[in-house]
Amino acid sequence: MRPVACHNHNLTMDGVDLSAIAAKAGTPCYVYSAATILENFRAYDVAFGDTPHTICYAVKANGNLALLRLLAQAGSGFDIVSGGELFRVLKAGGDPAKVVFSGVGKTAAEVEEALAAGVGYFNCESEPELALIDSLAARRGANARVALRVNPDVEADTHAHISTGRLAHKFGVDIGEAEAVYVRARRHENLSLEGVSCHIGSNVMQPGALMEAADRVLDLVARLRAQGFHIRNVDFGGGLGVQYRPEDAAPAIGEYIGALRSRIEGTDLHAMVEPGRSIVGAAGVLLARVLYRKNTGGKEFVIVDAAMTDQIRPALYDAYHEVLPLRQSGRGKLTVDVVGPVCETGDFLARGRELAEVLPGDLLAVCTAGAYGFVQASTYNARPRVAEVLVENGCWRVVRKRETYADLIRGEEPEKE
Repeated sequence: MRPVACHNHNLTMDGVDLSAIAAKAGTPCYVYSAATILENFRAYDVAFGDTPHTICYAVKANGNLALLRLLAQAGSGFDIVSGGELFRVLKAGGDPAKVVFSGVGKTAAEVEEALAAGVGYFNCESEPELALIDSLAARRGANARVALRVNPDVEADTHAHISTGRLAHKFGVDIGEAEAVYVRARRHENLSLEGVSCHIGSNVMQPGALMEAADRVLDLVARLRAQGFHIRNVDFGGGLGVQYRPEDAAPAIGEYIGALRSRIEGTDLHAMVEPGRSIVGAAGVLLARVLYRKNTGGKEFVIVDAAMTDQIRPALYDAYHEVLPLRQSGRGKLTVDVVGPVCETGDFLARGRELAEVLPGDLLAVCTAGAYGFVQASTYNARPRVAEVLVENGCWRVVRKRETYADLIRGEEPEKE
């Protein structure tokens, strides 16, 4: 469920007037619902019941410290893909023992940082990576727990740029070759080969593909155990989609986890999942103010102060985000393109969209913007990055200040006199 609702003709989040937030925090800005984030996290936790499990929130979806702290306090683990994300998790009070380090291109420096922090697991994606972690762990006299990320060659029904489970993709090791890789990895004395990992893509709306991948992974686990490998953990990855279009139905978290749980009941396996979008996606909106109305060649444009620099998903993935006026005016509807001020034709938030007629000064909410929004923001066209706001217990606070022009040049060589 989305946390936005209409009250007295005004759009609210968890009962807080979004127009009031825009008036004080300014626009553009991201606003997140703490209640929705916790509700989604707990849906995963409750669905697992007494099955041993760890929910590792995918930090790449939204790495704001306030959100990470909220999840850490709720008992979440974390899925990271960089040293910077590890830094964020530790700053937010996350338990390093509940961190799994994924990603196809870990550097030696990042592995060192993770070993020093005591992360729970490395999801390894190649044999050279296994060798690197082994050598760095040996220098510390440590033992690193690892899982091999396998590529099950399963097609996820999602955008090509966020599908990761086919052999043509850069991720993981061909599941057909995985047993041989595990056998060769036995020579690494500083690795504990305790897990198998898999992730086939993001924003998957039909969980059938996720179940097919899970079945292939569990078949591999059975074969590895038969060869004497002490596989304890199975990481099923993330990827569950959310409702972007009003007519879509998001997969139910409880049903998905229930299906996974039924596959490992009666075993001693510890299940891990890495949800990101399905925890924070529906929890956020991007607020924008209308700057101008423009008609060119019979096309109607609504020009707003938010841009592809703030929300790149429409330009990058041709993604759909519902756009709603913050105040119901009773005006008629028009078919419009909602566009930003960046000097790119690709700078749009919505195209060919039926929208209640809005005027300069009116406010809009770009919905389902809690995942892959601010984390993909840039300063292109020298636009400072926007503020982030958290709504919690009927109140709101800024959890990331709006950047200034001075922030744009921080770290650059000053002009010599």
